[in-house]
Formats: sequence, structure tokens, C-alpha cells
Amino acid sequence: MKPIATSTSDFADLIKNGGIYVDKTAYFHRLVSNRTNNLLFLSRPRRFGKSLTITALKEIFSGNRELFEGLAISKTDWSWEKWPVIHFEFADVDTTSIESFEREFAFHVKGRLSKTDYVYDESISPAANFGMAIDSLSEANNGNGVVVLIDEYDAPVSHALDDIAKAEAIRSRMGSFFSMMKTRTGAIRFLLMTGVSKFTKMSVFSCLNNIVDISMDEEYATMLGYTEEELEENFEEHLCEHAIKMGLTYEDYRAEMKRWYNGFRFSLDCVTTVYNPISIALTLFKKRKEFSATWSSTGRASSLMNSLKRWDMLAIDPDKTQFVTEQELDVTNLADLKPIGMLYQTGYLTIKDYADGLYTLSVPDEEVRRDLNLLMTSVAAEKDVSWAASLGAKLRGGAFADFFLGLKSLYAAMAYGSTESTVHENSYARSLSFLLAGCGFRFSMEDVQANGRADVVARHVNGIYIFELKVGEGVDKAFKQIREKGYATPYLASGLPIYLIGLSFDPATRQLVDYAFLRE
Repeated sequence: MKPIATSTSDFADLIKNGGIYVDKTAYFHRLVSNRTNNLLFLSRPRRFGKSLTITALKEIFSGNRELFEGLAISKTDWSWEKWPVIHFEFADVDTTSIESFEREFAFHVKGRLSKTDYVYDESISPAANFGMAIDSLSEANNGNGVVVLIDEYDAPVSHALDDIAKAEAIRSRMGSFFSMMKTRTGAIRFLLMTGVSKFTKMSVFSCLNNIVDISMDEEYATMLGYTEEELEENFEEHLCEHAIKMGLTYEDYRAEMKRWYNGFRFSLDCVTTVYNPISIALTLFKKRKEFSATWSSTGRASSLMNSLKRWDMLAIDPDKTQFVTEQELDVTNLADLKPIGMLYQTGYLTIKDYADGLYTLSVPDEEVRRDLNLLMTSVAAEKDVSWAASLGAKLRGGAFADFFLGLKSLYAAMAYGSTESTVHENSYARSLSFLLAGCGFRFSMEDVQANGRADVVARHVNGIYIFELKVGEGVDKAFKQIREKGYATPYLASGLPIYLIGLSFDPATRQLVDYAFLRE
């Protein structure tokens, strides 16, 4: 079997080392052959193959045909002419302070320009050097232009979103840098910028009014990520081996893998969904006996982490995000970033449906669902409560005393706004639902039944757990309501153990003060 690469994002290294490469070069040929729309922008969530795409384009424009033997582009009329290439990658530029950003940004620009035939001028700014490099390299290329590839253009701004003043200052400085292309588009043979978020007020989008955003284009909807067919064609041996190790039939294994990792949709018109590449790479490389969250293990988008803390996450229901406008998906004002837009752009929400100018969004897959719900639990608590992930195992294992003790600690960590004189039981229920979803339970809030609505019903192969929450009332009232309304009745035929759980909160302290369970 060909090896699976889990760390490299460099196309040349991947090919030279014989790793599996899912051929996307037919898309690349389409991109580079279009001389009319040659200034492009593409956004995708982190670890989705943006850097691999950029480095592959770099090798195409560098004329390194030998790296593409057998791939789709090698069978086209591409001339393999060598072009001067300017390649920036801004993901690792330090933003601890404005001073450190300016120092490292200048160092990065100098380093990348020095890899071309341009001689860097220390007496002028990095932005001015960028502009002069475009001019001189194009002139040296008989006036035919240069190729500019900018990966993670938004990273420095995203890293600084915990300090809006600093983020604005960095955006302004980077805007001046990108503006060097404004009067030089005629000297640019091809431009591709990638990022997680499209900060539309970044001057690159205002000064380059002919830059084309292909992020939602139908013809490029599956350019990044793997389709079902691509997964089967490129990873069949690894898939079969993993299915055997997990003790599943191949059909059941593939269905479960799809539920865990496939659900990202990047076009209104193309309904095909794709797998996250890093999820597939890590899952098939490790071949563990169960599926698990892999994408989140590689980190979280700094733009999301640095902005979520300012939002009331309890107001968001990821599974019922309907009637979303185009404006809500935009991220323009750094001081007023909207949670729905950031969750969408960072990959925690994806397109489910589109009609009459309005989007319906949902969580892409099980992996993202679990990470998002644990993330939302931590944000609601305003501290790291990753330890709460163990509470699901305690509940499933029947260790109710330990489960209740952990749940009490979790609610004690929750932060509520200073203007909230009271907290409705729905807020407590939503926090509980985040926790349960993050621990692998399937749940429903306000579970609609013939005689009423159960606060939270959680389902797992180990059992069914019916929660009733009370604020200012004892757990006896919770059990009385469960019994009188017959909340357990719809689940009696399931054959699973049914547990009734009552939780009582003190409205003054907002803490969990009483709890109990009964086996139905």
C-alpha cells in the first residue's frame, strides 16, 4: 500500500516520497488556463488542502513537469513554461505585539522575495519591495508577468482577534502590503490567495475589484476535500484493512465513516459533499478500532477561538440554523463578528440547503459535531473544561455519582451575563445538550410528545436518558412531571435501559444543587 502523509503540505515532497496524492490537477489546469479571470480568491476551513494546492500550483508554474507524471494535467496541452513565482505563506507570522508582527512580517517577506531573482532593498518597506519585485520580475520575463501565490492571507489578523485594536492595526498594515498589486494587475499572470475567512474590508478586496472569489463556485466545489469516488479510488486497500480491524462489513464501515467525516458542502448549486482530507489521513494512518475526532486534534482556527469568547454561545443551536442571509455569513467588521459567519467560515457549519436567498446551515459531520459541542461548553464556561468529555463515559457506564459530581462542577464554571437577573431552565438544558453531543450522545431538546415536551432526551447504545430540569424546585417535581406526562413511554419498545434524571438549580446562585436518577 502507498503510504499516507499526515503532516506534509508540500506537493513536491509528497510526490517525491511516494505518498498518496488525490489528483486535483484537472481543476488546477482549469484555473491556470483562464487568462480572463486570473486573479482569484479561495476560502476553505483549516487543514483542508489549501497549502497543498498552493504548492502544486507553484510547481506547475515552475515548469516541473516530472512531478505531475500520470496526473490529469500531464495529459493536457499545458506548455510547462517557467514563470517567476512569488510565494507567501503567512500562517506562522507572530502577532504577540504590533512590533513583533512588523519584525516577523518583514523577515518573511524578505525571505520569500529573496528566493526569486529579485534583490531585496533594505532601505524600503516590505510592501514597497513587493511592488518592485512584481515590476522587476515581470520585466525580466519580457513583460509577460509574474505568478503570485498567497497562502493563509488572513492568518495574522485572525491570530489577533482577541485584541481588536491590534487586529485592526495588523489589517491596516497588511492592507498596505496587498495594495501594491492594485496598479500592477497587468504585470500579474496569475494570482491565487487562500484563507479561512474572507475579511472583505481587507484592502485587497477593495483595491482589486476584479479579483474573483471562487469559494462557492460550482465548478470548484470539490477541488479541495475528497468525494466518495476519490476516497474509494485512492484509499481502497487502507479502507479494507481498517474495516477488518474494526470488525465491520465493508458497507457498514463506509457508511459509518461517511457519518463521521463527510458532510462539507461548498456550493449552492453542487450538492456533492466532501471528506476533510486530514480526517481521512489521520484515521487511515492510525487505523484505530473506533472512529474518533481527528481534525480537532490538530488544533482549532485562531479566528474562531479569539472571537467566540465574546458571544453568548447558549443562543446558538447548530442543528437549527435556518433563514441565514448572505450578510450574516460575511465577516466585515472585526469589532462585531457574528457567530454564525465565523462558525460557517471555519468549517463548524456548512450548507444544508438554499432557497429564496436564504441558507439553512448544519454541522457537517459527527467529528465536527462532537468538537463543536465541547468547544461551546468550554466557551460558555469561559475556561478549558476539556475534562468534561469524560462525563459521557461515566453516564454510559452507570457511574451516576461521579457523573453528577462532574456536572455540578461544570455548571459552577458557567458564566452568565451580569445583566441576567434570572436564568431560564432552557439555558441550563442547552449547556447539558452541548456536553451530551460532545460525548457522543444523540439528543433532542424539548422532545415533543403527545402530553408535553421533555427537556432533554439523550440516546446511546447503552440506554436512553430522560432529563427534566427545574429552577427553584426540587427533583421530586421533576420526577413527578416525567411520570405524569409519560415522557418514557415512546421509548419503552426500544429494548434499551431507560433512566429518568432530575436536576435542580438554585436561581440565586445559579448552581446545580440537587440531582437524582431512577431506572424505569
